[in-house]
Order: sequence, then structure tokens, then C-alpha cells
Amino acid sequence: MKNFRSLLLLAVLVSALAACNFGGDSGGGEADSAGGEGDLEKSINLSITSDPPSFHPALATDTTSGAIMASVFEGLTRLDPEGNPEPAMAENIEVSEDELTYTYTLRDAEWSNGDPVTAQDFEFAWKWALNPENASDYAYQLYYIQGAEAYNTGEGSAEDVAVTAVDDKTLEVTLNNPTPFFDELTAFYTYYPVNSKVAEENPDWHTDPNGENYIGNGPFTLDSFTSSDSIVLKKNDSYWDADNVALDTVNVDMVESEATALKMYQAGDLDYLGSPFNTIDLNALNQFKEDGTLNVRDQAGTYMYVFNVEDEIMQNENIRKALTIAIDREGLIENVTKGEQKPGTGLVPLTMEGFEEPTEYFPSNDIEAAKEALDKGLEELGLSDPSELKISLSYNTSEAHAAIAQFIQQGWKEDLGIDVSMNNSEWQVYLEELDAGNHQVGRYGWLGDFNDPVNFLEIYKAKGGNNNTNWTNEEYTQLLNDAAKETDPKARTQMLKDAEEIFMSEFPIAPIYFYTNLSVHDEKVKNMKSDPLGNVQLKYVDIEQ
Repeated sequence: MKNFRSLLLLAVLVSALAACNFGGDSGGGEADSAGGEGDLEKSINLSITSDPPSFHPALATDTTSGAIMASVFEGLTRLDPEGNPEPAMAENIEVSEDELTYTYTLRDAEWSNGDPVTAQDFEFAWKWALNPENASDYAYQLYYIQGAEAYNTGEGSAEDVAVTAVDDKTLEVTLNNPTPFFDELTAFYTYYPVNSKVAEENPDWHTDPNGENYIGNGPFTLDSFTSSDSIVLKKNDSYWDADNVALDTVNVDMVESEATALKMYQAGDLDYLGSPFNTIDLNALNQFKEDGTLNVRDQAGTYMYVFNVEDEIMQNENIRKALTIAIDREGLIENVTKGEQKPGTGLVPLTMEGFEEPTEYFPSNDIEAAKEALDKGLEELGLSDPSELKISLSYNTSEAHAAIAQFIQQGWKEDLGIDVSMNNSEWQVYLEELDAGNHQVGRYGWLGDFNDPVNFLEIYKAKGGNNNTNWTNEEYTQLLNDAAKETDPKARTQMLKDAEEIFMSEFPIAPIYFYTNLSVHDEKVKNMKSDPLGNVQLKYVDIEQ
């Protein structure tokens, strides 16, 4: 076996040495945990829009849950502030010559209750996610591992999954094919460990975040959770790298309204606005731009509307095509979102290697072409007039999502003569409705979990999971399967581009725009910036006063 992770390990050492200079006085109460007796406590005030839908790494599917768990848990690797994977729970990573077998040597680390973090905790957590009885939507993220897909689809067993705790400190994993982004995957929350001892004794450990069984291994512990009100995170003194964690307390309020969050920020009650925690009020963007405080960064994400192709109307490809073509993306960005986004031209964002140049799969805001497709669709449905179409557009509660929906709704009415009703619901309820297929057209955003185009394309390989369109295509699936085995990077990229072309030709989604990450923060907040995937790692954040 060859050890080719030395550069990553060196990066950790450099980061640790640099972090030794963190510190200084800050406001708040007295605390000994921030770097020595007599230091002042460092806290940051944030907000999220609602309760996290899940507190279990294997059951989470959204940015809100992920933002909290990235602080409470830690995988074999963690992404640094630039989005590069670095060793975390794994002290050493060895990869076989054929790049199929990974051997992880775990560092000396503890769970927040003092239990050692073991290789068995990883094996338990990953196989729990793959167990079809647990209905983990993100189980497919583990399909890169031999035997994982067969177990999850009921065609294999847990014993066939090539994840083995050789001993307490050694985890061996064998993949189906060389996977160049596997180090990034092991930083993602589906790959987090779970305290197997606690989970086996109490399978419902994650349902009570305030309980003694809610155990983490990350830089912070979940100190308290009050539904619809707040979450408080505290520095985890048992964390292996606690000396390099500057924050003592993270206060997270639930604030559904962007306007309310803006007022709190302006009053000094919040220290940060932006992804992945909340959204900046669109009405404030111009002011933040003018005063030079708005941070804008291209992000690997696509804002889209998903069509439920099993719906009586949305099963018609021409109707989906008409709705997609008619959207005025440039006007939306200029007049509504105002965040320097780029018009959505496909599923895969332009930040992905090989997809930097947009492909025109459809003409945007071409009303004549949209009307032509609409007429064909109406004829196929046995309808004679656009007014006979009754379409419902669903979105999760948010002023920003509402403003976007209203702009598009107005365009569909004025340009195509289609009446569109709108309904919204709270985030967790909305996700449940999408998963149940209780939608015709639904707002959806996909932010990259790792920096590879397949992360966007693989969602639609099969029904279920995060595929809220219910669209499938055998040729598309075969291309992705073939791409997984392709070792020539150029050939692989072409396969992925061919897959996207098939996908977009049938219009299961209407891409709206490619995300930018927008944020503002108080001057005292240091090192709080998003990586290219939109993650903000609170481990690296400091407060200077």
C-alpha cells in the first residue's frame, strides 16, 4: 500500500501552528476554555430559519441540518476553509496501488461523553445508513463502497459491505472503482460516525437533542435545543483539536423571516447573515453592495424548479419544456435576486471542472418557442386553451423564495396565459411533501456535497432518495454507471456531459440560476467565509474585539 496523504497531514500541522496565534480579548463572560485562565468567553450569534429537520447524520438531507452537524460531528476527514479535505478522525490514510482499498488509522479521540471514537463506530454508522429499514435518503452516497448498493436495495447483506473495523483504531474500506473524490466524501455528514455503544443501547438517541444520549465527536457539543426557538452549541473540550477552536459558544436563533433576521443583524443581535445558516433579505443587497460589506462567491449549486413527472399534467414533456423556456432568468437576477448569480442553463453548475462553459440545452425566455411547446402539450393532454391548465407551484416559507415564485408566476401568466397557484410550508413539512410526491412544481436547491459533477447527476439515477422528480432514464443511468468505471478523465467528463444532455432534453427540472454565496458579518468575526461548496466551518471561526 502507498501512503499518499502526507501533504494533507502537513496541511493539518501548518494549520495547527497558525491557529496557535488565535486569541485576544473579546466581550462576554469569564471562561477558562478559550485559551487559558482569565480569557474572556468568545461567542457568536447566528440564525437559521427553522428547526433542523434531522439531528441524525444518516437521516439529514438539507443544509440546515448539515450546518449544525458539521459542528457537532466529525468524519474521517474535514474540509478546510478552502474546501480541501484534511485528516480529521483519521490520523493517517493509506490507499492501495489500485486505488480501491483505503485503510484509515484513527487518532486518539473521544466522544463528548468520554467514550473513545473507534473504527466500529464508523462501520456501525455506515451500515446503519445502508440498512433499507432505516430509509436514509442519502444512502446512495455510500454506493461507492463494494456491496453497499446491494445491501441498501435488498439484494445483499450487511456482511457483504466492504467496511471493516480491523481493530479499534483501524478501518478498512474497499471501493467498487477508483473514486478520486472519496476523501471529500468522507467529510460529508452521511459518512459521520455514530457512537455505536450508545446507539445500540438506545436506537432513538437522536430524537432528543437535549438528552444525555445525544453524543457527538466534533468541535462543539449541542448544549441545548428549544424547538422553534434556539440551539446553543458549546466548545467540546474533549475534541482532539480543541486547542485550535476559538469559539466557546454558538447561539443559534430560529428566525423564519429574512426581514426579521436583517433587523436583528442591524441591531447587533446577529453577527452573520448568509448561507448555510440563513438568507440575506433581498431588499438589503443593494445597500450591502454600496457599503462594501457584501461578500459574494460563486458556489457549486443550482436553484431549480422540479417537476413531478408522475403528475397528470407534469408528466407531459412539452408542458415542462414550455414552462422552462418561458422563464426570464436574466430579469429575475437583475430585478429580484440581485446576487450576481448566473442564469441556470443545466443541472450541473459552471463551477464544476469540464462544465465551465454553459451548454444551451434550451432557449431561455424565448416566448415563441415556449408557446409552440405549450400548444403541443395542450393537444397531447386533450386541452384547447392554456387557461384549462391548473398548475400549483410549491416552495418552502421564505420571502426570497416567494419573491422568485411571484416573478415566475407572473411571467407564466402574462406570456403563456397559464394560471399558477402558489403554496408554501415550513421547511421540514415542505421536504416531507416533496418526498411524498405531493407537488406538481416545487422549488428545489442542490448545493454540492463534494466537488464533482456526478454529485448532481447521480440524484436522478433512480427513483427515491433525493430524486423529487420521479424521472428515470435507462440510457442516463447506464452512462453514469459507465462513467464510474472510466479512468480517463476526459472520457469520463464527456460521459457526464452526455448524461446531462439526456436529462435536460426531457425537462424533469427547470434550472433557474447557479448559486452565489452571499454573506455579511460583523467586523469582529474573523475567518468566517464559505468554501466553494457553501460550507462554513465554525471550527475555524474566531471573534476579535
